[in-house]
Amino acid sequence: MTTDAQIPAQRNKRRLALIGITLLFIVGAIAYTIYYALVLSQREETDNAYVGGNLVTLTSQVTGNVQQIRADETQLVQAGAEVIALDPADAEVTLRQAEARLGAAVRQQRERYADVGRYDAMVAQRQLAVTRAADDLARRLPLASDQIISGEDVAHAKQVLADAKAAADVAMKQAEAARAETSGVDLQHNPAVLSAKADFDQAWLAARRNAILAPVSGYVAKRSVQVGARITPGMALLSIVPLDQLWIDANFKESELRNIRLGQPATIEADIYGGKVEYHGKVVGLSAGTGSAFSLLPAQNANGNWIKVVQRLPVRIALDPKELKDHPLRIGLSTVVTVDTHDRSGAILGAPMPATPVYSTQALQQPMQEADALADRIVAQNMVK
Repeated sequence: MTTDAQIPAQRNKRRLALIGITLLFIVGAIAYTIYYALVLSQREETDNAYVGGNLVTLTSQVTGNVQQIRADETQLVQAGAEVIALDPADAEVTLRQAEARLGAAVRQQRERYADVGRYDAMVAQRQLAVTRAADDLARRLPLASDQIISGEDVAHAKQVLADAKAAADVAMKQAEAARAETSGVDLQHNPAVLSAKADFDQAWLAARRNAILAPVSGYVAKRSVQVGARITPGMALLSIVPLDQLWIDANFKESELRNIRLGQPATIEADIYGGKVEYHGKVVGLSAGTGSAFSLLPAQNANGNWIKVVQRLPVRIALDPKELKDHPLRIGLSTVVTVDTHDRSGAILGAPMPATPVYSTQALQQPMQEADALADRIVAQNMVK
């Protein structure tokens, strides 16, 4: 039993316990307030964030039938590798036709250049005829005044002189036309030859483009092309996803954007790895509009049934390439993004366009020097007399 002397002691213990608990709550509240002011208020977090990346669509630049498909979905291809091969028969026939047209153009221009000398000789011949006709008329005029020859003979001589002058004028015009087509340029650089040479280069290029190359290194996805299919330029054949060029699109509420600036650090957790893996990145840009503004059917708020909906703005987070290599991600995976907004000295809008290309590829370049050399050899062969 509890005696009367023990009751005050128990009350004191309970009072001290309550005071201790109260102080503990007060200290906890103060600590949380300080933590919120120094840490939590300097962070913005969202789980409406997904992995983004480039989806490179592979298309053909020429028309043809698919002969080979050398890579299938989920397989890795390297930049410059031949992914799809078209039947080369049509392109080879077109190339031979272009070669024949180039040779014919060279031979035709050789004839045009030769015509210049022929027309010059004709002009000289016509001028001699004019001289002879003029001399013949000069001899006949005194005889006609003495009535030795008839006036009809004089009229005939005048007509011959007029015809000779007209023929000389025609010959001179023909010579001028021939020189206009050839003057100031040699045969190899004649516009007609250059045009035929360009057509040959185009046919050569089309023949090489029967091999459809991968512009970037990545994994094949969304293959829609089949063997034997007839494809045309611009038709989507498959997609290549370069998994070393990924980023995070974090959709923050408009009320969470006031403190977000470019360059702020961010931490990312992907659902695929959970809390075991943490990525580190930084804010590199904010979208120019909300997701609803760029949707296929934008919201029409100018009506009587308008209800305010909190909008979200995509914020792009760049990832650390080394962390991305160690723990690969896929486009579309869900993530949780936390942005440290303590440093707010950065810009709000995106950076200007850089001086160097953001993305580029050397895989699609063609050795046009080889085509030019082959065309020059065709020109030289057809210039041999």
